[in-house]
Amino acid sequence: MNGAEAAIQSLRDGGVEVCFANPGTTEMHLVAALDAVGGIRPVPALFEGVVTGAADGYARMAGRPALSLLHLGPGFANGIANLHNARRAGLPQVVLIGDHASWHADADAPLASDVESLARPVSAWLRRAGPAPQLGRDAAEALAAARSVPGGVATLIVPADSAWGDGGRAVAALPPTVAPAPDGARVDEAARALREAARPLLLLGPQLLDEAGLACAARVAAASEARLAVDTFPVRLERGAGRPAVEKIPYFPEQVLEMLASVDLLLLVGARAPVAFFGYPGGASRLVPEGCRALELASPEQDAPAALAALADALGTAAHLPPVAAAAPPGLPTGALDPRSLGAAVAALQPEGAIVVEEALTCGLPYWLGSVNAAPHTYLALTGGAIGQGPPSATGAAIACPDRPVIDLQADGSGMYTLQALWTQARESLDVKTIVCANRSYRILRIELARAGVAEPGPAATRFTELSDPALDWVSLARGMGVPGERADSADALVASLRRALATPGPYLVEALL
Repeated sequence: MNGAEAAIQSLRDGGVEVCFANPGTTEMHLVAALDAVGGIRPVPALFEGVVTGAADGYARMAGRPALSLLHLGPGFANGIANLHNARRAGLPQVVLIGDHASWHADADAPLASDVESLARPVSAWLRRAGPAPQLGRDAAEALAAARSVPGGVATLIVPADSAWGDGGRAVAALPPTVAPAPDGARVDEAARALREAARPLLLLGPQLLDEAGLACAARVAAASEARLAVDTFPVRLERGAGRPAVEKIPYFPEQVLEMLASVDLLLLVGARAPVAFFGYPGGASRLVPEGCRALELASPEQDAPAALAALADALGTAAHLPPVAAAAPPGLPTGALDPRSLGAAVAALQPEGAIVVEEALTCGLPYWLGSVNAAPHTYLALTGGAIGQGPPSATGAAIACPDRPVIDLQADGSGMYTLQALWTQARESLDVKTIVCANRSYRILRIELARAGVAEPGPAATRFTELSDPALDWVSLARGMGVPGERADSADALVASLRRALATPGPYLVEALL
């Protein structure tokens, strides 16, 4: 057994079932090991940002890491944006980077780079692998690190001679580090604070956004008259009819301050206090207003579900879920197509059990508001703010859950970053329906220009923010990658297009002209 085979077998025996890859010369022994060992599904992508983004979506829905296989430093650099998003989300992912043979490093070959410096900012765990006999253990330790709470990207740099060298030994799965138990004193303090607060709000972290966590949070809210909220971009949230409704922290800082202005207790449960996405002239970084006490019940690194359950018990809450709203999706829109009617159409037609990946940016809020009581669904958002997550994340989610329809509600500008994911969707026959919000501009940048006091953008600002010269033809782009599609220019046409898309097996794209 060579080192590559030992690494792949260690990962397979540890529960890795999928490998997303765009490999090159230095990964050929690792690629061959996938055949020699078996048991790991190979999923190719045309760009490394699709590789890492698909592994992100897979981890969100499968609850376990996939393997990403990348080519040297430049290949890894192509995937960094979506690794940034995964790091912000605390998502498990094992990344193998094939590097030059150890004895070739001094030659400073054209693709040589400082891989460690590239990988360190987005990695929760980072190691350069040892010789072939050690590679199996290195891989097993990378997997354990990725699975350890709160989860993260584990990056293993594999010199080519470590992969092809003899003497490899597979290593059985190693136990991950578990989350610390809740602090009893902190639970008691939180219970006292809730009893004393007049207008409390619970900010729920990603560990609490499944049905069990939301049910427990609803019990606490019922006992304390607290509001429930999640981060601006939640990792994975169960939404829709029958689920407790939660608010979302707004994007712009002044909106956050307005939302929290009446709150006298902000209880952080596996979440961090909100901060501004950007610094604005005269603005603040931290967005907890004066008069609002921020109290941490559990950090993201702690066992937040256990802490919340202990808090519910301390408050003496009922064990059953308080009443929740029945299904009430919006009516089907007619007339002009705009962000509101687009969001209403998707919310009205999305099937029960759908996974909705939302990277709609300026079109996202109307969908969020319209889908609160839509059919039960899972909502995935742009966690780290690095755009280009939607198409690959939808791809990975579909591989993790082949029995569930996936909808990618996608802004056109950010979709162009990783549109190559459509090819992987076609190749793997994935049930992903992409709805492109085609306003033919970087609309968010137009908003930011206005916030900066530029009421009338000049020719340079216009040139950098519009996408209409020439206009992107998403239907043709999709067809070129093997995905059928159509264009809709009214709300009625969009409803008809969505019905056809949802009834068509495999991937499908609808370009909604706004």
